[in-house]
Amino acid sequence: MIAWLGVEHLFELSRTEAVAAFFTPLAVFAAFFLAQVILPARRVPGYVIDSATGQPRNYRLNGLLVFVIAVIVWAFELTGMPRDWFYRSTIYAVIGGTVFTAIFAILAVFTQPRGDKNPIAELWTGRVREIAFFNGHFDVKMYFYVVGGTMLALNALSGAAYHYDRFGADANPGVFLYAAFFTFYITDYFIFERVQLYTYDLIHEKLGFMLFWGGLVVYGWLFILPLWGMAAYPDPGFSTAWTYVWLIGTAGLFLLGWGISRGANMQKYTFKRWPDRKFLGIIEPKYIEAGDRKILYSGFWGAARHFNYLGEGFLSLSIALAFGHFTNPWAWTYFVFIVTLFTFRQRDDDRHCAEKYGEEKWAEYKARVKHRILPGVY
Repeated sequence: MIAWLGVEHLFELSRTEAVAAFFTPLAVFAAFFLAQVILPARRVPGYVIDSATGQPRNYRLNGLLVFVIAVIVWAFELTGMPRDWFYRSTIYAVIGGTVFTAIFAILAVFTQPRGDKNPIAELWTGRVREIAFFNGHFDVKMYFYVVGGTMLALNALSGAAYHYDRFGADANPGVFLYAAFFTFYITDYFIFERVQLYTYDLIHEKLGFMLFWGGLVVYGWLFILPLWGMAAYPDPGFSTAWTYVWLIGTAGLFLLGWGISRGANMQKYTFKRWPDRKFLGIIEPKYIEAGDRKILYSGFWGAARHFNYLGEGFLSLSIALAFGHFTNPWAWTYFVFIVTLFTFRQRDDDRHCAEKYGEEKWAEYKARVKHRILPGVY
């Protein structure tokens, strides 16, 4: 079965290495905890209201600094860990990470007051939306962002290092393009870290196993699922002309997706902070009044109700195409995951928004912006 899947190279660790791989996520979690707590950070108010004070919650943001240091430590092997270790250890690391996040989730859920669901359901979804320590010095959800994002980039880079060591001159340039995509994506993510304070996860999700495992293991390790298979394939062997078309076209599609996703999120962020300011100085904010809340329906948010998800879809499509082995199922795993995730999430978003703004006002918005994700189609 393992050979049929083409991932036998991920099971070549010795017993000692397998044990080390199992505990690698725990070491990573501890190192990032210390880095986030010790390294300097800026205090930024978010969107979520602190129930104790009635004011926006304050967050310590130092994700970019933590990310840059982590990349330097990885690139120069300052801990003695080989650059390809994260990739080679990924199967055992996912198993270990799942065990450890399950333990963390149990502690996070069952140390909080019981809700109205059964304990198993609460373990999955959580009981509370926010957990912070050291008088707000450390916030669990922001920790997820920093660990998950950084490890996504490091795992992609590690896979590229493994691929180069294995194939050398016959390496697939698409693997390096793939690693570059995620490195750029995460760097941009941390440059605009403050925007994450206005996202669905931070505002709505509770802290259960779903978010612990999703934020740390799925985001950090499993988002590189295409590499499990594709790092073991050499250059697809296109002609020089078709190689340029393939790589430049894929990069262009990635940038289109990034532009839509980043633009939509930045417009929403700008609107929530400065409701009357034109986005980029040209897009007039148009909105529906819903009590003391406003529903934006101009610019990106007038094209579709969840237009940012279309950007993520283009990003995931570019990742599938980056490898050049277009018929290999491994190349399409991330695309299938992202399309499935956001197809279901936008339905949850609609439900939350109807509760937040009121059924009548949300119906008015849906009448103005008729499509969910893809204008004119869906």
